[in-house]
Amino acid sequence: MPDLGGTRPTATGTERRPTALRRRLVLVLAVVVLLVTVGLAVASAVVLRTQLVAQVDHELRQASDRLAHGDGSAQPPDGTGDASGPEPGGPDDPSRFPAGTGPGSAVLRYDGGELVLAEYVAPDLQRVALDDAQVAALEAVPADGAAHDVDLPELGSFRAVHRTTADGQPVVVASSTAQVDATVERYVLVEAALGAAGVLAAVLLGTWLVRRSLRPLDDVAAAAGRVSELELAQGEIDAIPRVPDDLTDERTEVGQVGAALNRMLENVETSLQARHDSETQVRRFVADASHELRTPLASIRGYAELVRRSPDDVPPATARSLDRIEAEAVRMTGLVEDLLLLARLDAGRPLDRAPVDLAVLAVDAVTDAHAAGPDHDWALDLPGADDLDVDPASGAPDPDDLPDDAVDLEVTGDEASLRQVLANLLANARTHTPPGTHVDVRLTADADAVVLAVADDGPGIPAPLRPTLLRRFTRGDDARNRTGGSTGLGLAIVDAIVTAHGGTITVTSTTADEPGPTGTTVAVRLPRNHP
Repeated sequence: MPDLGGTRPTATGTERRPTALRRRLVLVLAVVVLLVTVGLAVASAVVLRTQLVAQVDHELRQASDRLAHGDGSAQPPDGTGDASGPEPGGPDDPSRFPAGTGPGSAVLRYDGGELVLAEYVAPDLQRVALDDAQVAALEAVPADGAAHDVDLPELGSFRAVHRTTADGQPVVVASSTAQVDATVERYVLVEAALGAAGVLAAVLLGTWLVRRSLRPLDDVAAAAGRVSELELAQGEIDAIPRVPDDLTDERTEVGQVGAALNRMLENVETSLQARHDSETQVRRFVADASHELRTPLASIRGYAELVRRSPDDVPPATARSLDRIEAEAVRMTGLVEDLLLLARLDAGRPLDRAPVDLAVLAVDAVTDAHAAGPDHDWALDLPGADDLDVDPASGAPDPDDLPDDAVDLEVTGDEASLRQVLANLLANARTHTPPGTHVDVRLTADADAVVLAVADDGPGIPAPLRPTLLRRFTRGDDARNRTGGSTGLGLAIVDAIVTAHGGTITVTSTTADEPGPTGTTVAVRLPRNHP
């Protein structure tokens, strides 16, 4: 059976090309019907030809019997004829042909060892003498009284019987099979036409039946498609739609699929609800714990500062310990504030909505980054602000110098949160790249959104780490040259804030092991107006 699935070339050879179930079923049906039709046609054609050849053989044996017993003409044995018969010597006079022969027949007769008759009766009733090659072909027929196939040059295929007469003389009678072949050929043509019509009818009927039978499967697929469009990654899980009851009858194959899909969806819904409940509990715990930690951390910092106000009473070793305690308290306070912010964003608390000029925020962020990381090369690229004077100390223009007709970089959002987005992105670039790294902050805009991109030419992010960059507590390895106290929440907070503003964030990076210049680019797209 032919390959109904199809193949396609690939770099490693050939790969099977998937084919729709409907098409496969119809193709299988068509191939089966075609094979059965061809088989029946061949078998019936063989049987027909066998029967026709057997009839020719029977007539040949009768003619050879008459010739072998000396009845060489069509005249009655008593020598009398029918006065009302055909005109003697006319074209229809039976006496013109050896007994039992007719158009399309050939006869060889011997008398005393000499050939006395070697003629072929043409379809137009003309008697034609056989040439030497034709005579030789007939003489080669075995003298066993059975019919054999023989090819006569220029005359075609014949069936021939070679016998010996009562007086020991050989006689050969042959009959053309041209009429048999023509009959079989016409029969095959008729069968081919009927078979083609049958295959076409089977394909059309099979297509209709397959479509009708598999239509419920489309409904099951549509139900699965609706589920796939649901937002299940996070947040509260609504009721997941199920396959309709009329498509879950397990007495049918489609019903079995529908019922199994419903069981799977029920399990998925239960699991997602359990996950949501667990996440809710964890977020509540983190929020409560972070809130409770703010007061003791503030107390630790306060007591450390109080003791340091009397440096003469504090030994040097104790002073160093107090410095360490205060630094860790500050770090812990930052971590707690980050966790509280994430908890508020996870809870879906509404953010402030007001016009925010991202150009002003970018200038402030680059200025702060230059102060925090003077060993990095900071640059700001604002559309329409190429002629502004840049402060050499900060690497950014003065916000008051921004022209009124510059490109509109204003969005609607929470200014404090958007400032934190810029601060976290620049702090991430400063923390995870070596000194001397060039960091470029670019703002572009279109009719619907403003795009903020922070690009550096640092060592890049290893490929295995990229899929988890936006997850919480994800940190770069040594390849990112982490020198500060990163908590692994910077990009997670950026992602949460951007998502709350209806925006998107993408991270692209190239390391030394990959083609192209090394570096990382974080692009944030914020819609101008998000409800």
